[in-house]
Amino acid sequence: MNSGIVPLAADKLVAAFAVASALACMAAEAAWPLQERIDDIAAKGGGTLTLTSGVYRTGALFFKPGVNLHLEKGATILGVDDAEGYPMRETRIEGETCVYYPALVNADGCDGFTISGEGVIDGHGLPTWKQFWAMYKANPGTLNKEPGLVRPRVLYVSNSRNVDVSGVTFKNSKFWTTHYYRCENVHVHDCEIVAEAMERRRVKGPSTDAIDIDACRGFVVSNVVMNVNDDAIAIKGGKGACADDKERHPENGPCEEILVVDSTFGSMCHSAVTVGSECIKVRDLVVRNCRVEGCGNLLNLKIRPDTPQCYSDILVEGCSGNCRTFFSMKPWKQFFDPKGRAPTDLMSHVRRVVMRGNTVQCKIPRAVKRDREVFDASDIDIESPSGRTDLLDPVDGTNMGGSK
Repeated sequence: MNSGIVPLAADKLVAAFAVASALACMAAEAAWPLQERIDDIAAKGGGTLTLTSGVYRTGALFFKPGVNLHLEKGATILGVDDAEGYPMRETRIEGETCVYYPALVNADGCDGFTISGEGVIDGHGLPTWKQFWAMYKANPGTLNKEPGLVRPRVLYVSNSRNVDVSGVTFKNSKFWTTHYYRCENVHVHDCEIVAEAMERRRVKGPSTDAIDIDACRGFVVSNVVMNVNDDAIAIKGGKGACADDKERHPENGPCEEILVVDSTFGSMCHSAVTVGSECIKVRDLVVRNCRVEGCGNLLNLKIRPDTPQCYSDILVEGCSGNCRTFFSMKPWKQFFDPKGRAPTDLMSHVRRVVMRGNTVQCKIPRAVKRDREVFDASDIDIESPSGRTDLLDPVDGTNMGGSK
């Protein structure tokens, strides 16, 4: 099956490792009873894998075109912890194509793929969370993809159209919870996505983003409850000084026509909606009639100085609740590497951002740090929760409601 992912550079060692990983994946797939059922359904022309009440402990599952998933109430897919359950393969993570662990549930090139029901897909993240924080305590430079840390996502859907995910609960991922890459016409609705703070000491799941939307078009999130220890919805698409070079990096792409509506963001979320930090272009993003319940930011625009970005036509309206910061727009300089390119070649642009009609209590109406060597902004109309629109920036005409 053609995944549509551009192969890695033809380094002999990397290529050999990728081949070995692919062979290991094939062996692992055959070892899991659920994978055998998926393959059997595919061989018979397609259908739905229906799981009745019970716990199904498994490693990585790979759905085939024409095979869908339905979890009845009481059914739980529970991820194993060992690396053997997730043999590394070429995938997409953190804005790049690389060799990494697959997700617990994977669907590549599966047009019309659906997940439905009232069951649970549980990544069993707690052991990995403890391991991560122990490593981080010893070395604050510990990375998300630190060698020795087995951190599969719960769901990864790629290169697919007309995807519908509804009803189920995704919980306790070892890394990002659900990730959609190069997908078109996706509807995620009536779900719960959580990284529970477990045990007495409240161990939090690191970087457990609820929904990562990566180089997708036509994406709707509706009536979804999210409470994770990082950004709830993160808009992505690529990173790096040459990320916008289509010839060198055709695997990257824009995110366009995204609607987030009637959804709830819990107190563990760092931001309800974040654009960046691995993003090159976002256009037509609407967040409407959502509720924030103590999260960090309502809207967070991360501007990466080593990546040329364009964020435009963003609307946030009709939201309610409370959060720390209403609107944030700042340079994000972690892992800064311009690859020798001049700042003028990496300039980013923010255009036409509107926040209106929101009744949100917040400690900080706006947290904006301008750096004109990093980005320029125009037509930014931020009406504060109190309705004030009287603070006009004299430099670029940006309307920033709220107190300074």
